[in-house]
Amino acid sequence: MSLRRFIPLAVVGVLIAGLISACSGDDKAAGIRLGAVTRADVAEVVEAPATVTARATATLRSPAEGTVRRLRVADGDEVRKGEVLARIASPTADEQLRQAREADSGVSGGGGGVPAGVDLSSFQRRTDRTARRGFTSARQVAMKIPDTRQRAVVLAQITRAQADYATAAAAARNALVQLDSGIGSVRQAMSSITAAQRVQTRAAVRAAERTVAGLTIKAPFAGVVSLGGPAGGAGDLSGLIGQLPAQAQAPAAGAAPSLGGGGGATRDAASVAEGVPIAPGDAVVTVTDVSRLGLSAEVDETDVLDVKRGTPATVEFDAVQGATYQARVTGVGVTPKESTGGGVTYRVTLSLRRGTTADGAVAPWPKPGMSAVVDLRVREVGSAVSVPSSAIVTSGRDSTVWVVSGGRAQRRVVRLGAQGDATVQVTSGLAEGERVVVRGVNAVKQNQKLPR
Repeated sequence: MSLRRFIPLAVVGVLIAGLISACSGDDKAAGIRLGAVTRADVAEVVEAPATVTARATATLRSPAEGTVRRLRVADGDEVRKGEVLARIASPTADEQLRQAREADSGVSGGGGGVPAGVDLSSFQRRTDRTARRGFTSARQVAMKIPDTRQRAVVLAQITRAQADYATAAAAARNALVQLDSGIGSVRQAMSSITAAQRVQTRAAVRAAERTVAGLTIKAPFAGVVSLGGPAGGAGDLSGLIGQLPAQAQAPAAGAAPSLGGGGGATRDAASVAEGVPIAPGDAVVTVTDVSRLGLSAEVDETDVLDVKRGTPATVEFDAVQGATYQARVTGVGVTPKESTGGGVTYRVTLSLRRGTTADGAVAPWPKPGMSAVVDLRVREVGSAVSVPSSAIVTSGRDSTVWVVSGGRAQRRVVRLGAQGDATVQVTSGLAEGERVVVRGVNAVKQNQKLPR
């Protein structure tokens, strides 16, 4: 998007008052106007489209297949942090937890150990392969979690569980080496292998317990509730449950499917109600913290280098006609995004402050998702030597003006500072009070006689 620049602070009236109308009947001078170099406040502004953002938004999803057993909130309700919003009934999750605990109990009690007559080294290799598949599956499921914080927590849990397994498996392989060397016992080797298996079963138990706990949906922070939410993925460590060593040899018939990796469909408020079936990853409730609002603006690549942290801005909303809000840049992104016009934009975030209406009253507080236009004041100069922007002629890298000297036009190269839409700061090349051509600059020639 090509962004418009304009100047809210320039004393345009002073400049217009300094314009001198052409008074010659000469055809060559027709349409040419002169003005004086004067001082004015110049503001360079970058305009960008923006959207209102909330302090935080969290879509809470079902961790397992089931039905909505209890729904305690409705659209628009305000909730406190930790408040129970809904409960999901999931026989699948309960069965997964039972299986995980049973497998862990079998390994801990010796029931899940190495079968008699099985080659220990071969059995350990199969256990390692099963573990790798389990942790890989769990990590793939975790990567589908849309919430970045939750994803990071789950990935950290997987990493810790995998590290614990690696330690236990290394001890098991060392015990097998000692057994082959004649300095270890079969009991010691089997105990080490069982210890490695127990790492997996305990990880699976923790994953299943976490899934069951997630069936009680609580508000992660205070905010406003919306039922349902966008499509997304669900995931947790429960992918390990289907990869238990005790199940590797002969999976139980009719075993419950893994809870992880579900699709997660879009759900609106009407599709979330008590007794309604729900799939893994389906959105149940979305909580939005509106205690502090911000803005997300898309700034064109040709302007973004002028935007800095702390840059002030004024904001207008289509939904609040005539009101003006203040904002300030809190961050400038570095990830490019292709705009609808084919160019590149960058995300700029701003903090939003209360606004005022045209009559000075407090403007209403906007809602997340509302569209806005942000005017970023990237450069402001007070009492600057300036000319109307119409006086500037750009030729290659040079900026020039036509200066009146002895009644004739003289081309002069100038250096520009802040550039508004109506007024431009001149940092060198002109002095206050000099007269310049401000209209009809393209019709002027060197040494042309100009009207007084």
